Amino acid sequence: MSGFRTLDDVDVKGKRVLLRVDLNVPMDNGRVSDTTRLQRIAKTIIELSEAGGKVIILAHFGRPKGPDPKDSLKPVATALGYVVKHHVEFAPDCVGPIAEQAVAGLKNGEILCLENTRFHPGEEKNDPAFVAQLAKLGDIWVNDAFSCAHRAHASTEGLGRVLPGYAGRTMEAELDALGKALEEPVHPVIAIVGGSKVSTKIDLLENLVGKVDALVIGGGMANTFLHAQGVDVGNSLCEKDLATTALRILVKANSTNCAIILPVDAVVAEKFEANAPSHAYGLDAIPANGMILDVGPQSIKRIDAAIDDAATLVWNGPLGAFEMSPFDRGTVQAAKYAAARTKAGKLVSVAGGGDTVAALNHAGVGRDFTYVSTAGGAFLEWMEGKPLPGVEVLRVR
Repeated sequence: MSGFRTLDDVDVKGKRVLLRVDLNVPMDNGRVSDTTRLQRIAKTIIELSEAGGKVIILAHFGRPKGPDPKDSLKPVATALGYVVKHHVEFAPDCVGPIAEQAVAGLKNGEILCLENTRFHPGEEKNDPAFVAQLAKLGDIWVNDAFSCAHRAHASTEGLGRVLPGYAGRTMEAELDALGKALEEPVHPVIAIVGGSKVSTKIDLLENLVGKVDALVIGGGMANTFLHAQGVDVGNSLCEKDLATTALRILVKANSTNCAIILPVDAVVAEKFEANAPSHAYGLDAIPANGMILDVGPQSIKRIDAAIDDAATLVWNGPLGAFEMSPFDRGTVQAAKYAAARTKAGKLVSVAGGGDTVAALNHAGVGRDFTYVSTAGGAFLEWMEGKPLPGVEVLRVR
């Protein structure tokens, strides 16, 4: 991977490797209920261990204001051991004598998980004194937590300033996929952006219209664009105060030759609930008491045609209220079509964001896209064109 230092650039045998990962996994009665994130980082941990590194895991969990047993990483370390099929030691602190003693006892290939870095205020403040305490424990720093890369914290960015830093395999895969999607993509590039509010995605839309060849706007945010163009959207979710912003984005898209694809029809119901009676209407016939809850059949055909023309797809946000049937149809059909094009070798497809991942899994195609990022905030900031501190510090300069 050009531009970043990776594990291919270092011999870790005998070295103390401070490995930053994302261990924010769901818990149920003190036990890890979903090991997806642990499975994603397992490759890096196993590789470092088998190469003879002394693997020292750093992570945060939750948003504690200080040491709190409910946010301890101890049960997560236990679950991680099962995933990597290797005993994982646990130290009840991440700095100081307890951590230093645990690290000193490590042999080559052994794995140690340190306690929640956010138990110390210096973590989120990126306090140089706290960074120095962490750095004492390692010879090199490996960042495998892309999902935390938008935060300039001690363990996600500060360590990269004082120790040799490298991208772990999960980080490397993410950067490679994202680079192919927007930084060096094969054109034509199409972006699908959905979700409920324009207000949360202004930066994203303004960045994308300068980079992609076509932009599909769906979800509740499409209503704001339709309203700005004079469409009566009835009782639908609509940020009418952002009409001027929507028009500005449309003008910019026109100047950059980015085709904007908005709904041409919509599935409308009077109630926002599952299986509510619904009907597809043209944009000139939306009932005054109706709510737009999904794109209509003609819109789906237009979106599929746009995907047909594309070589690269970037997707963030559902096209409708996908969590409720039948308002999931637009999202599901577009996702299945993109997945089929990907499997046929005709499309590079990258998707990310919490709702997006859930929507693709709901459609049954989560594994059929080229790459699906589980990094919410970091993925969004990357799509907005913002530099990510935890990534920038890994660049070869």
